[in-house]
Amino acid sequence: MTKTPETSTQQDDAEADVEGFKKDLGPFVVAAETTRMPMVFTDAKQANNSIIFANDSFVDLIGYQRDEILGQGFNFVLASDTDADALAAIASTFEDGFCGSVEICCRRKDGSPFWADIFLSAVQDESGDTIQHFASFVDLTRHREEQARSGMLIDELNDRVRNMLAAVQSIVSQAFRKNVDPTATRDFITLRIAALSRSHALLSHGDWGRAGLREIVENALQPFTSSDVKTGRYVVTGDDVRLSPKRALALGIALHELVLNAVIHGAFSNDAGSIIVSWSKEPKPDGDRLILVWREKDGPSVTPSPKPGFGSRVIEDGLAHELEAEVHMDYLEDGVICTIDMAAPRDGRDE
Repeated sequence: MTKTPETSTQQDDAEADVEGFKKDLGPFVVAAETTRMPMVFTDAKQANNSIIFANDSFVDLIGYQRDEILGQGFNFVLASDTDADALAAIASTFEDGFCGSVEICCRRKDGSPFWADIFLSAVQDESGDTIQHFASFVDLTRHREEQARSGMLIDELNDRVRNMLAAVQSIVSQAFRKNVDPTATRDFITLRIAALSRSHALLSHGDWGRAGLREIVENALQPFTSSDVKTGRYVVTGDDVRLSPKRALALGIALHELVLNAVIHGAFSNDAGSIIVSWSKEPKPDGDRLILVWREKDGPSVTPSPKPGFGSRVIEDGLAHELEAEVHMDYLEDGVICTIDMAAPRDGRDE
């Protein structure tokens, strides 16, 4: 800050005023100088309420040298884009001389903003005239940052809950789409919600960030491949890709249906069958595609059902709706091949 003759005069006057009220207020000024709370005094006789005292804590908070602060108007410490209502509240408190507290945005010498709760109170002489104002500052920056972070976490949690409830609603809707006996309906819902829970646990383990495609596939296979008979009967290949929570949940449920079908009717229903899951990225004119292929081998002969079952609808309809994916089911003599064609994440990460 460049000093002008006027600024120097104001500073000299301010320093003289400081010495004057140091003598008048004595112990109070000494306490203000040594407290850890940032504090300033202003001259009520000046229209701009110029600063005549700033303690060490305020100097540390604002980043200016003391001689750059003394003589400046009080609004010198405020950010230029401070809310007009807050500025009006500050001006009103100075004018009325009453105690008041205002949360307002301030700015340090380096330009960085910080939020402060400013408590203003009048200092009066023996005749009751306001001669100075006393202002203390409580730095609210960390509090404001924590508030913003809490807001983001609440929004994220609400989004998670909405996605989870939508998935549960879809499962229940699928279960009741056809007239089935209560036991079958219960088993259908229980198994699918268990799969949803595993996918949720996988995402929660990663702080609800993106989940790896390899983890999602193995997470779906694991509950059905824990016995010695099925150990080593599946192979997962492909460069790992990180998927968003929405994609991870939808794909996890679809893979669960494929595994369940393999256990009941397909490659995992005998002692010889195996499953290969692979994926690759293919460039396309309108954007890269991620192609995942589920291939069953050496299982019993399979034929497509004349009417799509629950699992088929979950896979085909669910992925088409949630991921805008194209799903193709091929029923070959020794096993099913399911091809899932979806938009590829950019740079290996989902958006």
